[in-house]
Amino acid sequence: MSKILIRGAKVLGGEPQDVLIDGELIAAVGTGLSAEDAGRAGGAQDVTVIEAEGKVLLPGLVDLHTHLREPGREDSETVLTGTRAAASGGFTAVFAMANTFPVADTAGVVEQVWRLGKESGYCDVRPIGAVTVGLEGKKLAELGAMHDSAAEVSVFSDDGKCVDDAVIMRRALEYVKAFGGVVAQHAQEPRLTEGAQMNEGVVSAELGLGGWPAVAEESIIARDVLLAEHVGSRLHICHLSTAGSVEIIRWAKSRGIDVTAEVCPHHLLLTEEMVRTYNPAYKVNPPLRTERDVRALREALADGTIDIVATDHAPHPHEDKDCEWAAAAMGMVGLETALSVVQETMVETGLLDWASVADRMSFTPARIGGATGHGRPVAAGEPANLTLVDTAYRGQVDPARFASRSRNTPYEGRELPGRVTHTWLRGKATLMDGKLT
Repeated sequence: MSKILIRGAKVLGGEPQDVLIDGELIAAVGTGLSAEDAGRAGGAQDVTVIEAEGKVLLPGLVDLHTHLREPGREDSETVLTGTRAAASGGFTAVFAMANTFPVADTAGVVEQVWRLGKESGYCDVRPIGAVTVGLEGKKLAELGAMHDSAAEVSVFSDDGKCVDDAVIMRRALEYVKAFGGVVAQHAQEPRLTEGAQMNEGVVSAELGLGGWPAVAEESIIARDVLLAEHVGSRLHICHLSTAGSVEIIRWAKSRGIDVTAEVCPHHLLLTEEMVRTYNPAYKVNPPLRTERDVRALREALADGTIDIVATDHAPHPHEDKDCEWAAAAMGMVGLETALSVVQETMVETGLLDWASVADRMSFTPARIGGATGHGRPVAAGEPANLTLVDTAYRGQVDPARFASRSRNTPYEGRELPGRVTHTWLRGKATLMDGKLT
């Protein structure tokens, strides 16, 4: 394997430095490193030089919430196309949600997804196991068997559905505590959201669409943080979307409850006002909320109340989105635009610097999910999982260029900043000059 010299990159947004990759590891980080020195150090090996002046070098991004759809919905996405999209967005590891067909509720299914990820080679795939059999909320799935499988599952979620039975949720928290696992909850009280089409409020009333009230999310979060405290187990809240949810998480952390939370890029940028277009690209669960909620989410991500950004990449085929609003599927693709949205909403607003972005999108999600080898410092001896970003770039989002099999983005035609130019997975380039290898 040839060596790679990344020259003049702003590591985590700091002063320009050179980074030398040798095989699967970072060999050196410093100033004044040369291709000649690198070549002499490695004998006859070739040295590929990447001129990175002005660009930001980050650890490979980690997404704790991705839908890869395989097995069962390969018309929407496959592990191969989804991981290609991940590499295009700067991700070196993704956690694949369990709502596939069949559901990833057994060791056999999670091992299938894990092996497909290894075969793809574009990023590491860590399967998430279902909490309950068939996502039906009635009986715990084979949590221990999935953890002991080759996939080594440590995150469990019925995402797409809420574990609304308090007894089942308590048992799940107790079970995963035995091996240090975490339950990731899709917080949605189902009785409060029957027929819901968008955020409940003035806009839903004006449009005559069924409302999804904030309390449907907040009530489940409040219950579950108390359960986590009672059991002494780890809880993670998926796609937090309301100002009230932020306050509950802040309160729980002040009590020392072991809870973490994620926010999606679209909830940092878009509001319920977009629904006035009746464009199903804006239909998502949880729904787009108010401007007040968006401000609260940004502030909470900045101050650490919300721990991470996760995409909730939810691909759908054209026919499931190109229809009337009420019939359209909920969800948006997000892997290839996540970093750009975070740059616009958090970096360019001064709420986060690039080192903090690395924390929210690499270090912390890797820690929560136990993604060994990811979310590591950009330092000598560490795995060469890296992404290089041209932060000066601005361009319109063109879904026709997506690596994802689906095109259901809310950002089509919108100008966003930043572009991932290179991604390396253990020293192997998966994206070079903006093109998949």
